[in-house]
Amino acid sequence: MSDRKLNVVVWGENVHEHKNKVVNELYPDGMHETIASALREAGTELNVTTATLQEDQCGLTEERLAKTDVLTWWGHCAHGDVPEEVVDRVQKRVLEGMGLIVLHSGHYSKIFKRLMGTTCSLTWREAGEKERLWVCNPGHPIAQGIDTYFEIENAEMYGEPFGIPSPDEQVFISWFEGGEVFRSGCCWHRGNGKIFYFRPGHETYPVYYNKNVQRVLVNSVLWAAPQGSVWKDGAPNIPIEKAPEKIVKRGGSLHQEGEDGFK
Repeated sequence: MSDRKLNVVVWGENVHEHKNKVVNELYPDGMHETIASALREAGTELNVTTATLQEDQCGLTEERLAKTDVLTWWGHCAHGDVPEEVVDRVQKRVLEGMGLIVLHSGHYSKIFKRLMGTTCSLTWREAGEKERLWVCNPGHPIAQGIDTYFEIENAEMYGEPFGIPSPDEQVFISWFEGGEVFRSGCCWHRGNGKIFYFRPGHETYPVYYNKNVQRVLVNSVLWAAPQGSVWKDGAPNIPIEKAPEKIVKRGGSLHQEGEDGFK
């Protein structure tokens, strides 16, 4: 990356905040604004904006995504309302190199299920119980600044089996009062892009005000940022004519000029 700021778009479904009094009181400006504020307060290297389901094209136009380095995604009750063309657009940008941070119930979003290629289903229970997140990869950039574990006093339980492909890297694993465990911090690579799934974030609890959760969000955005330069169209087909050495055809096979004494 250059010295320019990272362009981060915080996407929020923004439905519960308008339909549920508890959620509205917790997040009067929307969960997306709370997450965005935490990212903005983390430092000057991030240029953070927000987008919601209610905006034209969900706020994720082709032009905007082309300038986005990292996209965070929170959705729950309106996954089906995200148009397929928006999902196509986001998938294309991830393959090109844009980072994607999927939060809590975003595990069932169209974009996450498509990139994982699995059901992404899980077991769950909402009982306001304690969640303890253990760091199982303390050397990982996303775990920096986090102790051996941290706790969320009131959380919705997510439990195994979690229908995802095996993560490339596992950063956190959660334990709940009912005895369940859950792979709560998982990393994957898809094409040139990085993906991080982070479990905490149920809408009726003030999870996104938790300083450890905010630290993980900041770390994950920095980790997922594009590295180096990438082909804008993913992995293009290069014609023979553009090979660095002249290629000639002999006996039905392609040979580099000069190979085996042939010229």
